[in-house]
This record gives sequence, structure tokens and C-alpha cells, in this order.
Amino acid sequence: MTSMLRGISSMATRQLLGELAAAFERQGAVGVAIESVGGVDAAKRVQAGEPFDFVVLASDAIDKLAAGGHVVAGSKVDIVKSGVAVAVKAGAPKPDVSSENALKRAVLDAPTLGFSTGPSGVALAKLFERWGIADRIRERIVTAPPGVPVGSLVAKGEVALGFQQLSELIHLDGIAILGPLPQAVQIITTFSAGIVASSTQREAVRALLAFMASAETTQAKRRQGMEAA
Repeated sequence: MTSMLRGISSMATRQLLGELAAAFERQGAVGVAIESVGGVDAAKRVQAGEPFDFVVLASDAIDKLAAGGHVVAGSKVDIVKSGVAVAVKAGAPKPDVSSENALKRAVLDAPTLGFSTGPSGVALAKLFERWGIADRIRERIVTAPPGVPVGSLVAKGEVALGFQQLSELIHLDGIAILGPLPQAVQIITTFSAGIVASSTQREAVRALLAFMASAETTQAKRRQGMEAA
């Protein structure tokens, strides 16, 4: 008999995966328990051999786990695409971020800036380098610890202008979302799932991942601020 499937993910997909797991269970399928932590920590725990059945992380992180033998080769399934949005504390002035130039001005004017240690944070750092402003704003950057939402720092007033996956911002109180990054500089992360090599329930996991990637889940993904992969 199949026992409950255990998974681990980064924080960006936490709400979505909870919704999809519940929908999968309602179909009379096996139960699913998913722990969401910082992406770097999630990968380390899979590498350390914790008994997970599947892992959901940025696509390149799944590739690295597969290359290291921690994820079953060929089991990767793309689940969702997620973009980055910009937020300020509720009630604070709302700078224009609707174009690349406007966003650059908002970044230069902000007393503090916040982003994560995940893929979007790495990409933002590269964007600031490309704009030639990295040195000017370096002392104003607040990097959220793994697993801590940037939006929570914005809500507390510790960060004036915060950048994070829209899926992580839309459920937070105390912030105002200014909008997505302008299309010219938008950062899209594909989140994928893979079967952990030590899983003894691979067929059940394959059924779960197929459901998560199916057209049936498209509306749930949009409700969570993301798009189907």
C-alpha cells in the first residue's frame, strides 16, 4: 500500500503546492505532505539524504540534483513559471515601476532595497550590474535570510522597496504591490519537480507530478500569481 508522499520545496511555490496537493488528494489519490523552506536549504537536505519522495525547486537546481544522483534521471517535470513583482509598505508612496527607466529611478531613490537569495535575487544583482548602479546601491541592499519572505521585511519597514516572486507577495498583509517588473527586465523562473532517488514510491510520485503539470491546474497557478510551464 502506498503511504503518504513527502516532498520539499522552496518558498515561492508553497501556496500553490498546498492547493495542488489538496486537489490531488480529493481525487482519491494518496496523501501528500510538502515542507517549504529556503531553496538552498531544500537542496542541501535532499543532498543529505533526508527521506523525501519529490522535490520542487528552480529548474536548474533540479538539474544539479539529478547530475549529483540525488534526483532520478529523466524524472524532471516543469510545473510553473513565476515572475518577480515590486512592493512597498502599505501606505507608503508608490513610485512608478512601469518601465525600465522608471524602475531604475525607483531603485536609485529607495533608501533600502530587498531581495532574496534565490534565483530572482541573483538575476536582480546582475541587472543592477548591467545598469551600472551596483556600487551606488550596495550599502542599501538588504538580503532576506533563506525562508524569510522579502515582503515581511517590507511590511515591517525594514525594506523600502522589495523584490520577490509575485506568488510570495500576494498573500502578505502590510504591503502594497506596485506591479510586476517591466517586461524588458522581467525575471521568469521555471519551477520544476523531480523524484528523489531514494523514494520507494516512484510510480505514485509520477502520477502526482503529472497532475501538477496538467492543464487541470492552470487556474490554480494563475490564482497564485504564476503561469503554467
